[in-house]
Amino acid sequence: MSSRTLQYVNGRLPMLQLEEEDLEKNPQFSKLLLELCQIMEPSGSSATLSQELEEVQRELRLQRKVWLRSEVIHRLIQEMLLDLQVGKQEGTASNEDNKFLDGLQQCLLVTQCSGLLPSSNDAGSVSLLGLEKQDLLNLLPSNPDILWIREKLHKQLEEALRKKCFTFLSFHQPETDEESEVLRAAKALRLASTLEDEKRRLQTEEEKHQELGALLERQQEMYPHVLLRCLSLLRQAASDLRLQAQSDIDCMNAEYLEAKSNALFLKLRMEELQVLTDTYTPEKVDIHKYIRSSLEAAVKTEKTELAASKQILASYEFLGSKFEELVQEYTRLRDKIKDNRWAIQELSKTLP
Repeated sequence: MSSRTLQYVNGRLPMLQLEEEDLEKNPQFSKLLLELCQIMEPSGSSATLSQELEEVQRELRLQRKVWLRSEVIHRLIQEMLLDLQVGKQEGTASNEDNKFLDGLQQCLLVTQCSGLLPSSNDAGSVSLLGLEKQDLLNLLPSNPDILWIREKLHKQLEEALRKKCFTFLSFHQPETDEESEVLRAAKALRLASTLEDEKRRLQTEEEKHQELGALLERQQEMYPHVLLRCLSLLRQAASDLRLQAQSDIDCMNAEYLEAKSNALFLKLRMEELQVLTDTYTPEKVDIHKYIRSSLEAAVKTEKTELAASKQILASYEFLGSKFEELVQEYTRLRDKIKDNRWAIQELSKTLP
């Protein structure tokens, strides 16, 4: 198979990504691939299925467009009714606006109720409460009023749509607020195509971003291997250079550490002296000297008294057990004297 045929197959069936060697080994398989390219799309589905899917998507877009148009009109009508109700409650609405509000609400109510009734094509179906569609149509306003409501509704819907378009245009292109109304209307008509162009541009940018992300992932997978290889080379170079000048580096490091240690010790000593200097001022030193001398004198006096007391106690120890008997007798007599004094005081209190 030629390279052009291989390129054609890979383009029609990108999920395969075959090589020329694969097709050369299987010549019958190449014929099968050529036949498959005629009936299959690049996505893997058949041409018939892709055509049916495209038709269904086209019909879906059409139905979505119709629904969206109806939804926009319905929401505009709801906003219009809300504004009219607010004006009616505040008393700022005119009689014409009140008449339009009542008629429009009546028409909407009849339309909503008619949608709940079964259609004429539903055979055998029972209507809600036995109502028929004609019964609800009789509740509509008169034909002239309906024509007047329809005409007024069209005008107000056009005005509301114009305001909405100008609001969207102002949000998307704020610089148009200073332009004329005709120019703004022309730009509003092109706003949908402008948004579509921006959407396609954003999709293209997103695809580019995804491609760059995939490229970044591949580079991230490749960079660690390159970095590990560079790190290995750097380690080997550093090891070779370190072996050559290791002794000089060690000497320089030792001298540096020694000088740094001396500087650190000197700094610590300086900080210590600074703390002592800040803590003990000359006035505080004099006070401490005075306190110390006073304490030393008091200690000396106490030591003298202690020595004298020890001598007295030593002299009493020679008396032995007789001294203990005298102490006990002295204690007994002192307690007795204390009791007699208490008794005398109590007797003196009782005497007149």
